Amino acid sequence: MFEVAISAGSAMLAGMNTTSEHDRTLAAQLRSLSIEPAAFETELPEPRAQRRMIHGAMFVLAATASLAVVALYGPRTLERIEAAIAGGAGDHPAISAHEVPARGGAIVEGMRPAADDGAKTRAAPSREVTGSGYVVAPDVATVFSKYEGRIVTVEVEAGDKVVAGQVLVRLDDAGARFALRGAEISERAAKLALDARNIARVQARSSLTRIGRLAGRDAMSAQALEEAKTTYDTAENGAEQARQDLAKARLDIDRAREQVEALTVRAPISGTVTRLDAHVGDTVLSREDSVRENESLLAITDTANMVIDADVAEANIALMRPGLSGEAVLDGFPGQPFAVEVAKIAPVISREKGTVTLRLSLTSPPSGMRPAMAARIRLVVGEESAGALHPTSS
Repeated sequence: MFEVAISAGSAMLAGMNTTSEHDRTLAAQLRSLSIEPAAFETELPEPRAQRRMIHGAMFVLAATASLAVVALYGPRTLERIEAAIAGGAGDHPAISAHEVPARGGAIVEGMRPAADDGAKTRAAPSREVTGSGYVVAPDVATVFSKYEGRIVTVEVEAGDKVVAGQVLVRLDDAGARFALRGAEISERAAKLALDARNIARVQARSSLTRIGRLAGRDAMSAQALEEAKTTYDTAENGAEQARQDLAKARLDIDRAREQVEALTVRAPISGTVTRLDAHVGDTVLSREDSVRENESLLAITDTANMVIDADVAEANIALMRPGLSGEAVLDGFPGQPFAVEVAKIAPVISREKGTVTLRLSLTSPPSGMRPAMAARIRLVVGEESAGALHPTSS
């Protein structure tokens, strides 16, 4: 009975969740204290006395073992042994021999530290890259007048939204109008000349046919037939020249008409009028003679497709790639952050600032965003970047 009790205590000690080798040594010492029950069977004839002797021996054995544990390993080890015996061996998962660290915290050779059963492999921590820049409208159209003229009407104001093809400014040029009328007159004259040439060609063809029949009956000389052929060829060439003159007159009309129509300036793209320098009564130069921006009529900015050009430190260029996501906030709307994504990376580095410029596409920016607004960006690099900016609440 003693052996069974002590062996059970040793099994509980060996199965408890421990991290020291001296506890395993203690279990072996307790096993060595086992007493053979046969010795008591011959000396205790009375069952009552035998039970009393067994209980006393167990008490003395337990006390001796406790004192030995305290003397050798300290009271904390005894507390863990008592907790293991009280809770049962099934309450604490066993640690295999190759997982137990040596006494004093050193790892025994050939053994590995105990693993945390509830721990999971964690991904590498994410890294934030910050930068600053400005809102940029990639599509900006500076509108000039193709031809010289005097402004008679301005159809828009700064800030107006326009669509492609909408009338912006009307100009007037008397010279262009006169040129169109002159081209139209020339066209009519070319038509009359062509009609006359065609009549002459028809007459020459008829004369050649008649003389050819007479020459076949020897009623007309060969010389007369040759002259008739020459006359017909001349009339044919004259008609062809008249057709070319008519084509040129029509080309002059198209050119004059295009110049007159260009005096009505239309929007080349859809967007917002961000600058207006056209005023009624001003005389503007043609595009060929306008070399400065302030000589233009106005500017249109496509505000529906704006981006952010932001600078980040050159040291972060290895982490940058198209498609990297993050968020941005405008100084004008500090409480309205929005998502951004790297669209392009500049091919050169700023030598003066030591930065690289990123072009970022925007998702749901503030409705009042305008070009040249200051912006601050934050990009998250790492495996956890997808949820780093907007963590989900538990």
